[in-house]
This record gives sequence, C-alpha cells and structure tokens, in this order.
Amino acid sequence: MPRANLSATDVVAAAAAIADRDGFDAVSVSAVARSLGVQPASLYSHVRDRAALLDGIHRLALADLADRIGAAVAGRAGRDALFGLAGAHRELATARPGTWAALQRPASDETVRSAEAARVSTLILAVLRGYDLPDPDLVHAARLVGATINGHLALDRSGAYRGRDESADASWQWAIDALDRALRSAKHPS
Repeated sequence: MPRANLSATDVVAAAAAIADRDGFDAVSVSAVARSLGVQPASLYSHVRDRAALLDGIHRLALADLADRIGAAVAGRAGRDALFGLAGAHRELATARPGTWAALQRPASDETVRSAEAARVSTLILAVLRGYDLPDPDLVHAARLVGATINGHLALDRSGAYRGRDESADASWQWAIDALDRALRSAKHPS
C-alpha cells in the first residue's frame, strides 16, 4: 500500500535504516522505495538520485554525531572533553554502522558547506582549543584526532583486533590517552 505524505526527511531516514541494517552500499532508490512501500518514481520528488540519498545519509550522520559530541563534551575540557569527543564517534559507529560508514566517504561540496558539518567542526575545534593550541595548529590537531579515532574504529570494525590478548577497549583508552599527551605537549614550530 503506498504511503502518502512522504518527505525528504522520511526518505533519507529510510535510506539510513537500510545502511545500518544491510550496509551503506545496499542503499538504492529501489531499496528505499521497497522499504517505504512505494514505487521508485515516487521518491524522485524528494531526492533526485542515489547520490542525493547518500548525501542525505552523510548529513544525517553529521547531525547525529554533532548531537552526540555536544552531549558528551558539555561542561568538560581537556582530556575529559577529548574522551567525550572520541566516545561520541565510537557510540555512533557502534549504534549506526551504516550511517557511520557515510562519514568515511568523501563528502559532496554541499555537505561540506552544510550546517551539520559546521556544527561538528565547531565542536571539535572547541575541544581542541582547550589544549591552548595556536590557531594555525588547530586543523593539524583535528586531522590527527580524526585519523586516530577513525583508524581505530575501522580496524576494530574489520576484526583486526580479534584474537589478541589485549582488549580493544584497553587499546582505545591507550590511544586517546596518547592523543591527550600529544595535544598537551604540541608546540607550534618557530
């Protein structure tokens, strides 16, 4: 039975649910239409194509991540804020794996300029400013933090840590502690 009154938000939410359940690459206009009980042509008034669906998931993921980071870092600074920031990423990767996968793909120019991306950037920079880094170093620090968090999560997700005596949780703690030490000792080269 067709569903009336669909919105672009409904369509993107259905696409994200498919990504979380079946994987990011499983998202297609026809798969979303099937999940909503409509014909694929019905979706084109809400999204122009598959690329727009994937872009919508990316922005949804950024919004979700920003909400999680905001809650995790509120009232915190330094190491505690860094752990909150990292934990928010880890929570999203665990709770919404397909949505998280969207963040591992190149963003469209529109997504890069979106309010959702700006929120995430603002929150990350706020955490890093707690380390008293000079402004020119903030982008490098953000890249280091992002690479460490994403690298750890990607390795854990791929199963690279299975079969090891040391727990992935202990390695996570160690990595974030190492980031904290690196950020506290970072000095801008003269």
